[in-house]
Amino acid sequence: MKQLSKIQSILFLIGGVLMVIGAGCYAFLLGQKVVCWVYLVGALLFAWMQVNQAYEGASTTIKRLKRIMTTADIFFVLSGLLMVDSAYQFMRYSFADISTYFNLIYNKWVLMLLVAAILEMYTMHRISSELKKEVES
Repeated sequence: MKQLSKIQSILFLIGGVLMVIGAGCYAFLLGQKVVCWVYLVGALLFAWMQVNQAYEGASTTIKRLKRIMTTADIFFVLSGLLMVDSAYQFMRYSFADISTYFNLIYNKWVLMLLVAAILEMYTMHRISSELKKEVES
């Protein structure tokens, strides 16, 4: 895996911290209209830095895992967008009635975040073990 520069590593860490602060504060109802943006900025930084960390080897397994990780990054950003929508309810007027909006969109950021976190944990574990195998070979 291509190593991130020092600035990229700092941005990656800041993005992760902002995501944790944003999601935690939003879940505990602390300034939801502000921390939803904090989470979204963190998710964008985190995803951007992770996509910049390219794999330069020939292993198809690691390439596949990187694609799954990119999918998780997209889910992190989508969960941020859904979190912002849950705070401000921008998309409420796009639906014929309010119950459809609440059933389909409102607070679905939690589900998107859960899927992204599971995919992220799986790929991080598998990529590290595959890289160890590659180094040993």
